[in-house]
Amino acid sequence: MAKAKTIYVCQQCGAVSRRWEGRCTDCGEWNSLVEEQVVEEGTHARAAIKDGAKPVPLTASSEVEAPRVSTGTAECDRVLGGGIVQGSLMLVGGDPGIGKSTLMLQVSRHLAAEHGKVLYVSGEESFNQTRLRARRLGALDDNLFILTETAVSAIQKQIASGDYEFVVIDSIQSVYSSQLSSAPGSVGQVRECANEFLRLAKGEGVPIFLVGHVTKNGAIAGPRLLEHLVDTVLYFEGEGRQALRILRAVKNRFGSTNEIGVFEMTEGGLRDVPNPSALFLSERPKGVSGSVVFPSIEGTRPLLVEVQALVCPSPLASPRRTATGVNPNRLSLLLAVLEKRAGLHFSDKDVFVNVVGGVRLEEPGADLAVALALASSLREVSVSSNLVAFGEIGLAGEVRAADMVRQRVTEASKFGFTTCIIPRSSAADLDAAGIALLPVNGVSQAIDSALEGYDDSATEA
Repeated sequence: MAKAKTIYVCQQCGAVSRRWEGRCTDCGEWNSLVEEQVVEEGTHARAAIKDGAKPVPLTASSEVEAPRVSTGTAECDRVLGGGIVQGSLMLVGGDPGIGKSTLMLQVSRHLAAEHGKVLYVSGEESFNQTRLRARRLGALDDNLFILTETAVSAIQKQIASGDYEFVVIDSIQSVYSSQLSSAPGSVGQVRECANEFLRLAKGEGVPIFLVGHVTKNGAIAGPRLLEHLVDTVLYFEGEGRQALRILRAVKNRFGSTNEIGVFEMTEGGLRDVPNPSALFLSERPKGVSGSVVFPSIEGTRPLLVEVQALVCPSPLASPRRTATGVNPNRLSLLLAVLEKRAGLHFSDKDVFVNVVGGVRLEEPGADLAVALALASSLREVSVSSNLVAFGEIGLAGEVRAADMVRQRVTEASKFGFTTCIIPRSSAADLDAAGIALLPVNGVSQAIDSALEGYDDSATEA
């Protein structure tokens, strides 16, 4: 018989130790080692995903792209790269109450109505709870089946016997394998169950969505191996008290990871926002200092967002630096450049920067918009309401080129903006009708053009 042994597994990073320790030697987390029993040999023999698989030349198949199935929402299809690929394993994570189950129920209802039977496995809610939510969302369908089960072996039997076109596991932290003695949600259980669902998805050719919890740091709970196993990792973002939700892909084997989907949470569930720029700019104040519009690029989609800054005297010895939607380290860099190269002093000021709507800006092209918002708030001079700006700022104070310039300028022109401050190196071959371009070399020149070259009161009149 196989011999069982006891090991201790870190619940944060998955590191294995032969004995219990108060602190994990790999990640440094305290009190994270949990006892688990494993079998050295014999009982964990795994079946192949496909029996009798043989090497095949890469050029043997003439199929160019895997067929996809629409989820029923254009925004979700955009993030997935065009729809769901057969046999794929997808992971959706997000904060509690953000709308993960709502999105999955709506997608399940569409697939049940259009393509066949769908199995929704609810490991955290009863049948009546799930049915009440489905009724509120208008997601009731004869082909949508609810299974309240947490044993992975029972779920496998139901999937194998039901001929389902689509499966949702809500959530991966609630299911368990009887092969392990640890509690559901532990590193070993999450890893074991994810492997079982991976073999099931690839072997049966059925797409499976896994709903995952997140930790207090915003990462999906469980071992990092979980994100390596799945084909697609989606994060559902947004503030619980705001209606706006953003679906972002951080891994996608079948498409780009730069796309985002924008949704609005309503009483009837999640609804697509086909024109996010109009939503982000709908409540923008005019004639107020510290507000600049930035034409960002999310994947292939241009998106106009408002960057706000507030600079005020600080009573503290160490002034506060608070950033929401931008990298705090990038904000510190920009403040240092503005101090050194533009002569603006923030050393005794509290600085707050916010990107409206919960959007997170990762690209360096947002530097110029953030810098203009900071300078506007410091000088108490408003930027023209018809102006947008983009460009990366270097340590020497130079404004560097950004990509996809034509798409940014075109999007700004569609919404009535008449002036765009751009890097001079990006203006060489750009012919923008209906919008004036102001090429700049450095951040000081950009600040002078934005704050001294325009009279916002005249524009309002």
